[in-house]
Order: sequence, then structure tokens, then C-alpha cells
Amino acid sequence: MSQPAKTSPRASSAPDAPESAAGTRAAAQRLKMRRELAAAAMELFATKGYEATTVDEIAATAGVARRTFFRHFRSKEEAIFPDHDDTLIRAEAVLDVAPAHEHPLDTVCRGIKEVMKMYAASPAVSVERYRLTREVPALREREIASVARYERLFTRYLLAHFDETDHHDGNDDPLLAEVAASAVVTAHNHVLRRWLRAGGQGDVEAQLDHAFSIVRKTFGTGIGAGRTLSPAAPSAPAAAVRAEGEVLVAVARTDAPLGEVMRTIEEALRAR
Repeated sequence: MSQPAKTSPRASSAPDAPESAAGTRAAAQRLKMRRELAAAAMELFATKGYEATTVDEIAATAGVARRTFFRHFRSKEEAIFPDHDDTLIRAEAVLDVAPAHEHPLDTVCRGIKEVMKMYAASPAVSVERYRLTREVPALREREIASVARYERLFTRYLLAHFDETDHHDGNDDPLLAEVAASAVVTAHNHVLRRWLRAGGQGDVEAQLDHAFSIVRKTFGTGIGAGRTLSPAAPSAPAAAVRAEGEVLVAVARTDAPLGEVMRTIEEALRAR
């Protein structure tokens, strides 16, 4: 009996390819325009001063109409931060595709690296923007609001890995999740400011990794430590694996750290 023809994933998704490519081009064009408007705004803020600069002047310097400016930014203070929206999306994407065995705090550290990459991609622009935000309170407030969005994203991610309503004695996971998210953002901002004050010089990624290692050491081992074991089996292993023919069956405690479970499975696979 003849078998029905199979459709490959590549073939089935082919009609979506042009639309996807068009979306990518549109996003790139949008970011390009936002950056051009930001460059015009920074130039005018530096030469005329923030208060004396108008939206019309920013648009004219960028060679676009006033309405084009407002399609990209809601205000002139927002205009010198063109990449935050896209960076937030990239950081969220890191969280969305994180490996199941990765400690959530490590995932958050990888996610916020997208923010540092944004600044490190254009050191001169980042340093000038830092100078402006130090001089103009409105820009400083806008920067603080942008940073708060990242912190909310990472806090939600960490809290999603623990029961926020589980407040029994000895369970500090919800507290640690919020504090750890704040610590990651604070560590990132500390390294970023130090790098900007140094004129954008130095290995900022290595400095960031060092700061994150301190956060992991302080909070990483604490998250999950407050979970209680079943009284019937307080010393049961986190996970056990047995072979049934060509299949491995893993059994794990519900409170078992995911990393430990994955290591047990990997060791069993290597042993076979």
C-alpha cells in the first residue's frame, strides 16, 4: 500500500518565509530611523542644550517630518534611547528559550548581557549619552524608567520558577527571587557606569562576568534551599534512573534541583 507523501517542515513553512523576511527588513528600517533620530537629538542637546531643543528641530536635523518623529518616540527625552525596546525583546527571548537544566539565575545573567551589548556596540555614543543623562534630570528619569522595565522582566522570570504564594517557614525562594533579580540589575548597572566613566574602555564583558559570579555566589545557592523534603523520605536522592530495555526511566523528587536531576540522567546515559 502506498504511503502518503510527507511534507517537510521546510516546505510547509516556505510560504511564511517572504513575510518573515519582510518583517525583519521593516524592523531593521525602524531601528535605523530611531538611531538617526537619536543621533540628531544628541547632537542638538549637546550644542543647543536640552531645554532649547524642540522636536521639530530634531526631526529637521534627521531629515524627516515631525509626524515621523512621533511614530518612533513619544517625547524628546525618549529620543536618545533608541535601542531599549528592541533590547528588551532580545533579553526576553533569551529567557524564553533558556535550556531546561539551566539555573534561572544564570539565565537572567545571560539575558541582561543583551543590555550591555547594546551599550558596548557604540562606546562613543554610550559615553556621550551617559554625560547627557548626568546633566539633564529628565533624561536621567527616562533612563531609570528604562532600567526598571528590565528589572520587572527578570523578577517575573525568577518568580515564575517558584511558588510566590508559598510562604511557609523556611521557604525564602520568593524573597530571594526578587532580591536576586534586583542584584543582577544592580551589578550590571555598577559595571556599566564604571565602564562609561572610563570612557568606554576596558573589557566590560569580563568585568560583568566577575560581578555576576558574586551575585551567583551570594544568591544562587540559596534559591531552592528552603524547600522541605517529604518526612517519609528525608534522605532520598534527588533523582534515580533505571533501565527498561532501551529506555531510561528517571524518577525525581518534586523538590529536586533541576540541575541535579539532569546530571543524574546524563551520567546514566554515559554509563550505557
